[in-house]
Amino acid sequence: MITGSIVALVTPMLADGAVDYEGLERLLEFHLENGTAAIGAVGTTGESSTLSVPEHLAVIEHCVRYLDGRLPVVAGTGANSTREAIELTRAAAGAGASACLLVTPYYNKPTQAGLYAHYRTIAEAVSVPQILYNVPGRTAVDLSNDVSLRLAELANVVGIKDATGNLERGRDLIARGGEDFAVYSGDDPTACELILAGGKGNVSVTANVRPAQVAEVCRLALAGDTEAATQLDQGLAGLNRALFLESNPIPVKWALASMGLIGEGIRLPLTVLDSAFHADVTAALEETAL
Repeated sequence: MITGSIVALVTPMLADGAVDYEGLERLLEFHLENGTAAIGAVGTTGESSTLSVPEHLAVIEHCVRYLDGRLPVVAGTGANSTREAIELTRAAAGAGASACLLVTPYYNKPTQAGLYAHYRTIAEAVSVPQILYNVPGRTAVDLSNDVSLRLAELANVVGIKDATGNLERGRDLIARGGEDFAVYSGDDPTACELILAGGKGNVSVTANVRPAQVAEVCRLALAGDTEAATQLDQGLAGLNRALFLESNPIPVKWALASMGLIGEGIRLPLTVLDSAFHADVTAALEETAL
């Protein structure tokens, strides 16, 4: 079971929107050096919705090949088509991903019965460990706790990324899911508290720019050191807010560019961070610099 800080990695791009593989390698080295527990490749923060299937799989393959076992890769393979999700999941497993992260089908708004059938069909088609991903604020569909826990009965459904920010829901999943079902936070502002309640880690946007600090919050929280974890987490609160001043991953890609780790490339319909927010993001980065 993967525990700790799993970075929801951005996908670096050149000015024309092409994937920047040299930038990707710089980011992977950054995380190897700073305590990140696993790489979340081509999730929603990685602009999966605007990468073609060949691009999507090429980024996953590049991460696996470059890391060469030094860190596990959790591949984003969700889609609002069950057939496409199976295709992506099968290919990611073949590329050597340690697990796959599957966002709920977006826009077409399936029922709870449809969500159960969607995930069960993928789990039965591909044996790789699979992590459910519920982020209703982005998808317009909410995977219920009851259905999540029914899916947890499938052998290769090993966890859930709960990005609702609702701690009561997260605690309920932890209480009823058992030790073999990992509950990960997908919400940086509440991640520390969820881990202290029994969660296994944080699939983090903030870890893109402050990997060492997020990894340490996770380590302390997993160890049950409430005071130290909370104190360090509170120091990241301003950055957690600043990275959502515009739609994710707009601010975090700009922040990484300002740090010299990647260029400013981003793919339409997303655009580079509005200059009105530059000072806020810069200030938050300065406040959290080691």
